[in-house]
Amino acid sequence: MSKKSNTGRRTFLKTSLQGTIVAGAGLSFVGSFLESYATPRVVTHSSFKTGFDQEPLPYAYNALENIIDAMTMEIHYSKHAAAYSKNLKEAAFAEGINVSRPLEEVLSNVSKYSAKVRNNGGGHYNHEMFWKSMRPKQVNNLPTGNLLAAIEKQFSSFANFKTQFSDAGKNRFGSGWAWLYAGKNKELKIGSSPNQDNPLMDISDIKGFPLLGLDVWEHAYYLKYQNKRADYIDNWWNVVNWDFVAQRFAMM
Repeated sequence: MSKKSNTGRRTFLKTSLQGTIVAGAGLSFVGSFLESYATPRVVTHSSFKTGFDQEPLPYAYNALENIIDAMTMEIHYSKHAAAYSKNLKEAAFAEGINVSRPLEEVLSNVSKYSAKVRNNGGGHYNHEMFWKSMRPKQVNNLPTGNLLAAIEKQFSSFANFKTQFSDAGKNRFGSGWAWLYAGKNKELKIGSSPNQDNPLMDISDIKGFPLLGLDVWEHAYYLKYQNKRADYIDNWWNVVNWDFVAQRFAMM
């Protein structure tokens, strides 16, 4: 495994540990956000601040084989996602956006900015979350604890949730994302968004705090699955990082 991959893993583990340590002190963040997400202001807890720079991939390019192939991961991360970060910073400079601000604050007011900020800000945020939402293939990969209980309460069973979420991705016309997110009353919801939009955006048809996102742009799966988006989605469940999703859910 490359030195770069090891460094990325150490960075990810350190970041995850820091987020866990400070979680107890910031449980009000998501509640405050959910109460006010329709307003321009977003209060961002330090565990979930997203910067404008691309973070190291938290695993090697081949770590998600045989679900997502190494070449797709490398191109997706080093070309597509890297371009979103680069273009976002260019747009921020041109439009006077302070890049030391959490990106979440910009996205919550994205209607005030250009299409370049919207597209690249969303693309950068979505991918930074996407990488952390995955891990090497697990046997019987399922959520546990409070997250599982909430899913079963809202969707009757995990199987029903999985079907509804998968359908959101399979039925998204063109490019976009499928989401599990917490709505204004902290209710779990499923939806999809076009292009690089997400539930944080004030222009989004679905609004709330993202817990899990699935990239259904063709570049996320086409080298391995060609036009078989449904097969990609069905296999993707094997690499969902439920620990990361549970960490986000625990902040509610």
